[in-house]
Amino acid sequence: MIEFKNVTMKYKTNGVIALDNFNIKIDDGEFVFIVGASGAGKSSFLNVIMGQEKVDSGIVHVGSYNLNGIKNRELPYLRRMLGIVFQDFRLIPKMTVYDNVAFALRVIGMGERKITKRVRYVLKLVDLSKKANCFPNQLSTGEKQRVAIARALVNNPGVIIADEPTGNLDPVLSNEIMSLFDKINSLGATVVVVTHDLELVHQFDHRIVTIENGKIVSDVGPKNVYNPDIAGVSAPSASSDSDDQGEKEVGKDG
Repeated sequence: MIEFKNVTMKYKTNGVIALDNFNIKIDDGEFVFIVGASGAGKSSFLNVIMGQEKVDSGIVHVGSYNLNGIKNRELPYLRRMLGIVFQDFRLIPKMTVYDNVAFALRVIGMGERKITKRVRYVLKLVDLSKKANCFPNQLSTGEKQRVAIARALVNNPGVIIADEPTGNLDPVLSNEIMSLFDKINSLGATVVVVTHDLELVHQFDHRIVTIENGKIVSDVGPKNVYNPDIAGVSAPSASSDSDDQGEKEVGKDG
């Protein structure tokens, strides 16, 4: 679960308010689009969730963590429960697809046998099994984004956060990537996608939260069902397969 209660955050450098009395609750297993223009507060929202920014007032919970009092030594554990997908992929050029995905598991000291099983599973999930030995410069743009998604999934996080994941993709590939997030959500992961692509968003039946000037101005659930959890926001007018038995599903603990 992700919850912001009466959160205000100002940029330290210029005093500009990034989040202004910001309230949102995202339940486990939800798929939520966060939309808004550049500078609306979308990135600030994500930075707080990832523990990269501190709030000035209000309360923030991500899973079992209270981010108001989180200690630096706890941040790596917070981030392990989050799978982050960036617009610019952030792949390591000299590593194969397999090694780019396995890297996060090696960092935490997982054994190679378990790594192999898990990496094969997520590469199959994103339809990249045949590209395991390729390097990033041998991949298409869409394939690079799918590698980035596989890397975000490999540590079995409960929450997948995607920051403008289709910003470098054409409409067809954008739809394919968003359909992949749909599949990931169906396997149990909470999915939060930040985007400005409203046309793409409206092709999928998920909750849409719109931010303007650091405030939530609308919160519309699937099938245009208004979410009443956000006080003071009026509704806008309507206009796994596994390589072997017992493999964990994405987003499932155990």
